[in-house]
Amino acid sequence: MAAKRDFYEILGVNRDADDEAIKKAYRKLAMKHHPDRNPDDKSAEGKFKEAKEAYEMLSDPQKRAAYDQYGHAGVDPSVGAGRGAGGASFADAFGDIFGDIFGQAGGGRGGRSGVYRGADLRYNLEITLEQAAHGTETKIRIPTHESCETCKGSGAKPGTQPKTCPTCEGHGQVRMQQGFFSVQQTCPKCHGTGKIIPEPCPTCHGAGRIKKQKTLSVKIPAGVDEGDRIRLTGEGEPGVNGGPTGDLYVQMQVKPHPVFQRESDDLHCEMPVSFSTAALGGEIDIPTLDGHAKIRIPAETQSGKVFRLRGKGIKGVRSHSHGDLMCHVVVETPVHLTERQKELLREFEAISQKDSDRHNPRAKGWMDKVKEFFGD
Repeated sequence: MAAKRDFYEILGVNRDADDEAIKKAYRKLAMKHHPDRNPDDKSAEGKFKEAKEAYEMLSDPQKRAAYDQYGHAGVDPSVGAGRGAGGASFADAFGDIFGDIFGQAGGGRGGRSGVYRGADLRYNLEITLEQAAHGTETKIRIPTHESCETCKGSGAKPGTQPKTCPTCEGHGQVRMQQGFFSVQQTCPKCHGTGKIIPEPCPTCHGAGRIKKQKTLSVKIPAGVDEGDRIRLTGEGEPGVNGGPTGDLYVQMQVKPHPVFQRESDDLHCEMPVSFSTAALGGEIDIPTLDGHAKIRIPAETQSGKVFRLRGKGIKGVRSHSHGDLMCHVVVETPVHLTERQKELLREFEAISQKDSDRHNPRAKGWMDKVKEFFGD
């Protein structure tokens, strides 16, 4: 048999070609010479095998480096021909290419490390408005998975070791062919780890992790709001096969308050005012998050009037100053009246009706708009 041709010459690329150029050249040759497209053509089959071997050598960084330095003597010919000789399928020709497309490049070559970062966790923490405004520190208990102490996270019974998966031969992936094309998918037997456990650990049953409850202290800064999150680094799920641990996100849920409603850093509350106080004026006492405050109600105050108490709101986490407290006046209609009260109100109404436009300006303005609307 004649001496082997230069791999770069076979693919028709320069020696400094990048991985993408090598892959593109191989794909073009594979499409042209694959035996499935050229039945009974020994020449095409030979060219396909030759291109496949060249691609397998040059697409592997270590093999390419050895080939560049020592030529054919620097690589083992069986690596390129062992899997592809004679029975190469179209799936073999494009397995690595489709692996790149689906984000699994390299899964079929050289095996998979099986190292994964642990999952992030979320814990919904319900707090009061007062705790959100002033800050607090609390403890939470969360379910978690920790590395099994018996097997040190390997999942195997002490004294034994995991073994290479016979289905994927340790690659963590298998190729599935559908007609003319094929794709790579996670090995169903080892679930992508490339290993199986013949004798599982009796404590964790082969999982390498066990469920536990752990207590954590969470410091909540003053001014947090609904939906804010606090990240506890490294308190999530442990990683797989030595991977880093995930994080825990504690998400704030503020309980509804019986008096106040929060809007950004401002607080709002309804302030019931008696009919006589709204008409004659007076002073009323209102609650705040820091105690009490007094508001002077001027005479003839209407329902819906808003009084602003500056600095009586909340200082948000990202704010430089406190918000305000907005007190919304609600004039309260008296109920459960005695006969004497009813008598006095009837007398009051009779007097008011004698000069209705003066005593009830809003009613007059409304009636004027109604007449204008109907064209009266």
